[in-house]
Amino acid sequence: VQLQESGPGLVKPSETLSLTCTVSGGSITTNSVVWGWIRQPPGKEPEWMGAIDASGTTYYNPSLKSRTSISRDTSKNQFTLQLSSVAPRDTAVYYCNGKVTIPSSGAQFRYWGQGTQVTVSS
Repeated sequence: VQLQESGPGLVKPSETLSLTCTVSGGSITTNSVVWGWIRQPPGKEPEWMGAIDASGTTYYNPSLKSRTSISRDTSKNQFTLQLSSVAPRDTAVYYCNGKVTIPSSGAQFRYWGQGTQVTVSS
């Protein structure tokens, strides 16, 4: 399974950031996988932003919920992150990922995209 992020590398303050993750080699409707976004600001720990499961149910980090929306396009096997009202503090490397749970054991692992740098600046 391969994941590839796409979207603008530079966003102006107060605008909406939109990133798309294209998944190949696997389906985003697979029951055992939850697809989502994690970001890492410079010099800080990674931050889980949110996810969408096989049924389309979404989950969000409470601290970002008011500004975050995750959606999907099953026909394109893609899922998208939108983050509104961005500010310089949203500058980070954004990673899409798929968290796999093995039903028989409960073991988990993640597929990762390579990450994309997003800078918020005027």
